Formats: sequence, C-alpha cells, structure tokens
Amino acid sequence: MATPTGSTAFASLTDYIALPRVEGIALSPDGATAVLTVAALKKDGTGYERALWAVPATGGGTPRRLTRSAKGEAGAAFTASGDILFVSARPDSEGDADDESGQLWLLPAAGGEARPVTRLAGGVDGIAATAEASDVVVLSASLLPGGDTLESEAALRARRKEKKVSAILHDAYPVRFWDHDLGPAEPHLLAVDTDALEDTIAAAVAESAAEEEEQADAAAGDGRAAPASSAGTPYPATLPRPRDLTPRPGRSADHAEAALTPDGATLIVSLEHREQRAGRRVIVAIDTATGERRTLFDEIGVDYEMPAVSHDGSRIAYLRTVKSTPDAPTDYEVWTAGIDGTGARRVVADWDRWASSLAFDAGDAALIATADDDGRGPVWRLPLDGGSAQKLTADDFAYSNVAVDGRTGDLVALRSSWVVPPHPVRIARDGDVTPLATPAAAPVAPGSITEVETTAEDGARVRGWLLLPDGASADAPAPLLLWIHGGPLNSWNAWSWRWAPLLAVARGYAVLLPDPALSTGYGLDFIARGWNSWGGKPYTDLLSITAAVESRDDIDQTRTAAMGGSFGGYMANWVAGHTDRFRAIVTHASLWALDQFAGTTDNSEYWQRIFTSEAMVQNSPHRFVRDIRTPLLVVHGDKDYRVPLGESLRLWSDLAEHHADEDGRMPHRFLYFPDENHWVLKPQHAVIWYETVFAFLAEQLRGEEFQRPELLG
Repeated sequence: MATPTGSTAFASLTDYIALPRVEGIALSPDGATAVLTVAALKKDGTGYERALWAVPATGGGTPRRLTRSAKGEAGAAFTASGDILFVSARPDSEGDADDESGQLWLLPAAGGEARPVTRLAGGVDGIAATAEASDVVVLSASLLPGGDTLESEAALRARRKEKKVSAILHDAYPVRFWDHDLGPAEPHLLAVDTDALEDTIAAAVAESAAEEEEQADAAAGDGRAAPASSAGTPYPATLPRPRDLTPRPGRSADHAEAALTPDGATLIVSLEHREQRAGRRVIVAIDTATGERRTLFDEIGVDYEMPAVSHDGSRIAYLRTVKSTPDAPTDYEVWTAGIDGTGARRVVADWDRWASSLAFDAGDAALIATADDDGRGPVWRLPLDGGSAQKLTADDFAYSNVAVDGRTGDLVALRSSWVVPPHPVRIARDGDVTPLATPAAAPVAPGSITEVETTAEDGARVRGWLLLPDGASADAPAPLLLWIHGGPLNSWNAWSWRWAPLLAVARGYAVLLPDPALSTGYGLDFIARGWNSWGGKPYTDLLSITAAVESRDDIDQTRTAAMGGSFGGYMANWVAGHTDRFRAIVTHASLWALDQFAGTTDNSEYWQRIFTSEAMVQNSPHRFVRDIRTPLLVVHGDKDYRVPLGESLRLWSDLAEHHADEDGRMPHRFLYFPDENHWVLKPQHAVIWYETVFAFLAEQLRGEEFQRPELLG
C-alpha cells in the first residue's frame, strides 16, 4: 500500500477520525451568539460525543464550551427569551437513574446549570420548531398507540420492557426506514410551554405527595405497593405537560417539517397523507393550545413541503412538487401564501434550481434559500415582488443551516467544500463572508483541487472536481480514482465525513468527482437526460469526463479505478458490466437487480413510479454479470434498509456463479458489516473500510500484495 505523504491529518486514518466535526449551528434571538454542535471522538475511538459551544456571531472572539455531559447534546435551538434548548440523555437527578432516553433540556440565558424540560418515557426525538416571540416549542416524540395518556403510555412501555417484548404488528406500509424498524411507537408532535417550568421547593413537595397518593391508590386492596409498570406514575408536576398536537398520527409525522408562528399559537407543518404504499405531503395548520387542525394545501399527485413562516406571522412559504413519473422529472416550485393559505402564488418561476432550505429574509420582502448550482451550493435571495433569484454567495463552497439575523439582515450558516470541512460563517447583506471562531479548526488539505469539464456526445457540458496529489506531474503521473456520487439527484459540492477523497489524495491518488446526467444544480433538462435511463447518459457522461481527465499528462491513464456508493454503487456495477477500462471497482451499498430492489427497499413505490417496467429491466446491472472482467470490492451493511443487503448477496452469488474457479476462488472481495447501515458510520469501522479499500486499490493499481487489515482477523 502506498505510504501517505505530507503532515496533514489525512495521512493517518486514526488522525482523520479524531478530527472534531461541526454538525449544527443556531443563532441567538439578538444575533450576537452562535451555538455550534461539535462532535469529538470518544476516548475508546468507537463513537462521537457531542457538546455545545458558543462563538460570537459577528466575528472574532474565542469559542466557549457550554456543555460537558458524558451522554452528549444535540439539536440546539433558542427560545425567544434567549435560553438554549437541546436534546440529551444526560442523567436527570429527579428521574429514573436507568433511563437512557434523550430528553429536552434548557440552559438558561441568565446563567446556571441546564435543567430538564421533559421526562417522557420514550424520550424526545428532536426539536421540531421554536417560536420567535414566544417560549412555545414543538417536539417530536414517539408514543405507543396503545396508550391514551402520557402515564398509560409509560406504563405500557414499561410492561413491554419488563416482558422483553420486541414484536411489532403492522397494518400499513412501510415497516422500516433507512436503518431502523418502524413501530410500535409512532412519532407525535408535542407542544411545550418552556416558560411554565416550576422550580420551587413547594412544587417538588407537591409532586412527591401526588406520587405517594397514586401509589397508595394503586396498592389499595392487597396492602402492597404496585410496580411502576402497572401504576402509571403521574407526569412530573414540576415540568410543563406536553400537549399532543397529532393524536393517532399513524406514520404521518415520520418526516414532519414544521414552523411556528412568532407568537407560538399556530404550527404550520408538512405531514404525510398515506396512500396505499405511498403518500402525498400536505400542509396543515394546528392550534398549539387546542390542537384544532386546518388543512391548508392538499392535492392528489402533489407534495407540499418545507414550510417557513414570515417574521411578522402573516405569510408562509413552501415547496410544491408534482410527483415525477417515468416521463420526466418535475420541478421544485417555490410558493408563498397568507398564513391561512389564501392568496397562494408561485415566486421566481424562472428559477431552474431546487431549493433545499427556505427562510424569510429580514423584512419579509424575500426568501433566503440554498440550492445546488454548478458544483457549488450557494445562498440565494428570492424576491417576492416578481423579481429574479439573486445569488448571494459566489465562492466554491456549499452552504447549509442558514439562519437570518432579524436585526441586521445578515445571515449565519455553515459552509464547506471538498477541501474544507463545515465551519461557521457570517454572510453580510452584500454577500461578503466572514468566518466565525470555531473549536474545530480546518485541517490542512493535501494536494490541490481544480475544476474540470468536457462536452458529452449530445453536446451537454459535464463538469466535476479533480483533486490532485502533491507531486503529480508528467514525470510522475498519478493513478486516478473515479468517485461516483449517490442520489442520483445529488451533486459533488459539499464536504462529507463519510466520503473523504483527501484520504486518497494523501496516498498519491488523483480523485475525480464528476456530476453526470441526473445531477442537481444544472437545471431540469440536465436531470432529464438520464431520467428513466440510468444506464444511458449518466454512464456515457462518466466515461467522457474520465477520458478528458485521463488525457492530462499528470494522470496515469493505465492505472484507473471506479468507485461509488448507493446510486454510485449502482453505476459502479453498471460500469463493471459495460467496460474493462478500469483496473479495479469498489461498489458500496449498491443496487444490483432493479426488479428485486424496487420491492425490498424501504420506499418501494417511489422507485417503481419513476421507472417504466421496461426501463427497470433494461437498466438493471445484473443482466451483464457475464461481461464483468474487472475485480470488484463489494461492501454492504446489514442494517441498510434503503438498499437492502440482498442486493450485494445476489451480486456475490452471481459473481461466484459466473467467475469462480474450480476451487471457488475469485479475484473479487466482499466486505460485510453486520451492524452498519447504508453508510459505515462507526469510527472503528470507517478505519477498516478505508484500510480495505486502499489495500484493494494498491493491489490492483500498484501491483502490491494485498494487506489484510489486522482487525479483520
């Protein structure tokens, strides 16, 4: 295996996984402070601990750590009063010492220790929405359908735990998502008044007395105290009682997207209306005091998503998307309407980009959006007066987690590229970007990055990023790795801790990150080039831009490999069956037999809706297994429900059927992770993933003996 070069953290896998990571940012109501969620490697190297850090939101200053619990914190948000909310499984001195569930906590703006806001038996899944001018917060929490109160739900949950029951009975599709089984609990949206917290001795005494009375009533008749599993312990009187805004939700709130009006009185939320195996997204308004619900937007064959509420509480913005069919992809339309749903109209109708986030600008005269664009992910201003979309940032970064400073109109966000991990920045009204302080300084990146492009056979421009190792030249050309992105509706424009091409660059490889047909950020027509034909233009685009890069004198065209995950794995399989120009192929979490995959993935209706039955057969890689001439490294995790393990099991079986020798041996390898999902996320497993991939590439491209990673036994 090639020896890593340079003194960067990417030269060592253990140094790489130990890099601290900024995962989120929240802006205080006065715009003065940004709170970062920062992940750091645990001492044993088997996971990450998360803490909250405060940094000045105007630039300068020094990061200040706010939390230090062993369980970590996540999902930071601010109340209107400036208190910091977060979710943590840290111990609650007044709760059950054995409780491992995450609860909502509040760190007071006035100072003092964090305190719990909830004590739900099943914990809190996350913060769904906060209000700008009220201390109402809406949570997502999973509750068992058999309980009609918080107390009975807790008792039922305790009974299942006591009896060690894990069985789930389903009466609707789906039954699992991404990496976890769905049910028996169902996600609910719960409203909580954080200003109703009581923290007095009298309140604690009253709560204790109520618990004793409940236990006495439950024990009446047999003289013994009833166990908690049957008594139904009262919800703590010292905590604000959550109000269920979505009773009997089924699976409608699985992926709810919500926003609160400034006064906290109304929740605007995108929920799913189930339809046989699928569903359509609808937007409803829910009164947070009474739970009364009104449907604002619901249209068969259309999804309404990503609601945002104006700062004055009079309007909402949202995405409207007609469901795609095999005929063509459809656009993501940006719309606005009155808070009651009246006066709906589309804005920036000529904007041929897909918004990935929406927020109202200061003053409410425009929307602030993020969207892929030409290999970047800039911030946009979308005027509501009929004007055209304006690009606010013009650098080579992708932006996310954008928050609006209502006082100045400036923005605070995270930004990243393929050579700089996510870091906090402030964006002025004129687009000037100022990096903010961070406890996770960017590591030194090896090599260099440059933009490359070519013209496809149909005249389309196809572009990508090329990362070159130090020293690559005509006298020392670098071997090339073609990395194919997943999605496929995606773009190589933002940092990924899972896919780290700089690790390959540090080992002397050049890495090509292309955006072929189906990629976002180039307009609807560019996506349509590969629609219902994954093995067509996406494949020829990849070969065209690879050929263009191979013509460079600093690239060794005799030593090239292709690799990808998910759709990238699908394309790696397709490449393997259609050309022998690559000397090695890595196929991770890949689609192999589309007819099989479409019925076993966690969202089967979508895949069968965007393909014709004929195209699904024509574009299935498994039909070309006999033509594979290139060694494959197959990688899959057993907890992958998006692309189930059966895809790689069948791929491995087919390879053995057609390519094993008399002793059953093959040039191919299969790296299997029993407890990983679509991605390999545990740090110790990420190290093994890279060790195996780099050993495989060194064997096939450099002629080195395969070095089996030690911990593979």
